Amino acid sequence: MSEPFLSEPALDVPIVFVDLETTGGSVGDHRITEVGVVEVGPNGVSSWTTLVDPGQPIPPFIQQLTGITNDMVRGAPTFEAIAADLFARLDGKLFIAHNASFDRGFLRSEFQRAGFAFNPDVLCTVRLSRALFPAEKRHGLDALVERHALMPSDRHRALADADLLWQFWQRLHGLVPVDVLRAQIDKTMRRFRLAGDITEDLIDTAPAGCGVYAFYGESDAPLYVGRSVRVRQRLRSHLTGERRSSKEMKLAQQVRRVEWRATGGEIGALLAEAQLIAALRPPNNRVPRVSRGDPVDAPWPYDGAIAFEERDAAEGARVFHIVDGWRYVGHAPSLAEAATLLATSAPGAFELSTWRILQSHLARGLRVLPLSRPVVQPTGAVTLAAAPAGAA
Repeated sequence: MSEPFLSEPALDVPIVFVDLETTGGSVGDHRITEVGVVEVGPNGVSSWTTLVDPGQPIPPFIQQLTGITNDMVRGAPTFEAIAADLFARLDGKLFIAHNASFDRGFLRSEFQRAGFAFNPDVLCTVRLSRALFPAEKRHGLDALVERHALMPSDRHRALADADLLWQFWQRLHGLVPVDVLRAQIDKTMRRFRLAGDITEDLIDTAPAGCGVYAFYGESDAPLYVGRSVRVRQRLRSHLTGERRSSKEMKLAQQVRRVEWRATGGEIGALLAEAQLIAALRPPNNRVPRVSRGDPVDAPWPYDGAIAFEERDAAEGARVFHIVDGWRYVGHAPSLAEAATLLATSAPGAFELSTWRILQSHLARGLRVLPLSRPVVQPTGAVTLAAAPAGAA
């Protein structure tokens, strides 16, 4: 194990250099055969490693590559048996690995099966090497060994490869000014350990398609409202991806809670976003300006409420958006449910944002469905008569 010599480390948080050996490259089909960890923190440097019984045969070419055979893992602990100890070693530390998405993905999946939620902040040394040395074409571990004179002890074994990352980390402190190194680490790091109750698992439940979202900070104060045709992807970009500006970094650090709503389409997302911004007035949104030519009210050109249909390609479902008197009421998956929504909605004032958005789309031929006023039957059921008219 290499010895530390860092007089001014780029990071003052506990870090772990991690490497895994597995039976293959698919998180769903393959399992871990070996774990190696180098821990660096206030108490110095320590290492930990174990073989793992994957519960499945190791393919011959993997045995040849790693030197780990079926006989070696027979009788080794299962991942479930080491999960609590390993989680304690990794929890709360910056997770550093080469092609880190591979190692993190396998560990996250194994931990999930063992009942642990594993969401560390992650730094990938491949991406860090590319950021620091853009003129170089190769950034694999063998290339780093050759380029930075690292000392491999047992290539393709977990602890030995984790130690190579620790050696690389030390070399960087001698090659790159510490302020530059810190800046690139901050840009390259992916933050999966989020404030409040927000985790990667929570983000996985966000809509894959169109929708709106709202960020809240301390004391549940609204911070920002946004929309996207891929809400889940956009949330990851905001909260766990690279920060493109100091403003984005500041916003991500303030977030304590997030809400989202699927809208079934882009126009619905525009309407819902404008309503949320008007209602919450979050400080990180630009409030639309009202010009002299904007109306404070406008005649409604229909006899009653209208609906228009959108289909979300990502979610594969259709929705009906309801607008009544330049007020966006909401959306429903069917006309019957739209009737109920319209019947139970409270009267609202003229919405300039809805007027602006619909004026634009109606001019481009948005097809609308005039809706008659909801009728409450003696049984209490709500029906909605609709004339399937053409374009407005």
